[in-house]
Amino acid sequence: MAIWDDILDERDRHVVATCGFGAIRGFGDKPALLIIDAQYNFVGEKAAIEQSLTETPTGIGQDAWKAVERIAELAGESRKLGIPVVYTVCKRTEEDRVYDSFRRKRFPEVTKTMMTKPRGAEIVDELAPQKGDIVVLKKYPSAFFGTPMMTILNSLHVDTLIITGFVTSGCVRATVVDAASYNFNVIIPEEAVSDRIAVSHKVNLLDMHLKYADVMPMADVMRAIRATGRS
Repeated sequence: MAIWDDILDERDRHVVATCGFGAIRGFGDKPALLIIDAQYNFVGEKAAIEQSLTETPTGIGQDAWKAVERIAELAGESRKLGIPVVYTVCKRTEEDRVYDSFRRKRFPEVTKTMMTKPRGAEIVDELAPQKGDIVVLKKYPSAFFGTPMMTILNSLHVDTLIITGFVTSGCVRATVVDAASYNFNVIIPEEAVSDRIAVSHKVNLLDMHLKYADVMPMADVMRAIRATGRS
């Protein structure tokens, strides 16, 4: 059963079954693991999550921390196999105001929280980058927009991106669409991404699976990267 099955009505199920989309593209020869915005601003603080569903206006909460555990497993295995691990970090500053179009879609208190929260822009400790990992700073949803991401991936001869992180309907989706547009094989381990809104998470996974990426169970992704690492 797919994660999105419970939100589909009879017509939707028929469309999904007959539309001709959703074929499996699979892995290439040279994967890289991409970890999108695994920062406290988006994941939240564990201590606060114990008290409520989410800790800040931007934090996801418990579901995000479950995804963090899965991402950590993927990152550890990737490093053992020599698969590149690449992070993105999104940082907001007051100087960005002149070109931060997303600020107009956020209430001022949310922007203030994102910019002033201690450690808000830091990657969570459980996913701290290790020696040899690459960290890319970005300002917009896609990991490719206004960054050296393509130069990095070309230099590493990457043909497959395993995309994880936060949030499914935002920066993950934007990165997936651009990655597919650049002709990468795109893999999404379904347990390694999360969103603030459950229905947004499910709908976007379905849509990306039909058009841009292979949404796969974590166990299948782990088997595939181990096979790639041994080849």
